[in-house]
Amino acid sequence: MLQLHHQHPWDLSTTEAKVVQEKLSQYVICQDQLPAEINLVAGVDAGFENKFETIRVAVAVLSFPELEVVETKVIRRPTTFPYVPGFLSFRELPAIVDALGEIKNFPDLILCDGQGYAHPRRFGLACHLGVLLDCPTIGVAKSRYIGKHDELSPEKGEWVDLIDKDERIGAVLRTRKNVRPLYISCGHRISLKTAIAYVLACTPKYRLPETTRIADHLASHATNI
Repeated sequence: MLQLHHQHPWDLSTTEAKVVQEKLSQYVICQDQLPAEINLVAGVDAGFENKFETIRVAVAVLSFPELEVVETKVIRRPTTFPYVPGFLSFRELPAIVDALGEIKNFPDLILCDGQGYAHPRRFGLACHLGVLLDCPTIGVAKSRYIGKHDELSPEKGEWVDLIDKDERIGAVLRTRKNVRPLYISCGHRISLKTAIAYVLACTPKYRLPETTRIADHLASHATNI
């Protein structure tokens, strides 16, 4: 079982959950506090079954920089929190933490399918997971939740700041030429610049990082890659 560095109930109203987010957001570190070497990276993602009554979480652990699959894990749990924008972590994290607790090769860095610092209370799913486990995490979202940005070049590797209330909360990153960008933000114990570099290093071919792509496939289909 994983050690949680902060404890709180999961069966909460959105008002109570907001208080938890505001309290724990003070522990988010958007500076590089990474292990000396990154040898394992992981993606985590969630899908649903039985008309959303069951959450299916997938973890994919890959070697770095080779990006070869080292281990995968898929678990199912009852869904206990409704879909409410801004509170995704309360719906998905209990099962994600359980899944991470069952793998044999714990990663040095986790890429989350969701927002990190790019969140109204600066505490999206990637921040929540990172703070709970005190491990480096990155928010890798497929769509924009909040913030504005300038026009982005179509070339791979180009990025622009994502701004909310005059604060840089993340980056809009082109991971493949002429393909829709991803929305990158700090989760925990990593700077935005370093987060962008690792996302690009994990994205050799497709729009999504290999970590996210494999976890997303497993969470959606529960079959082997």
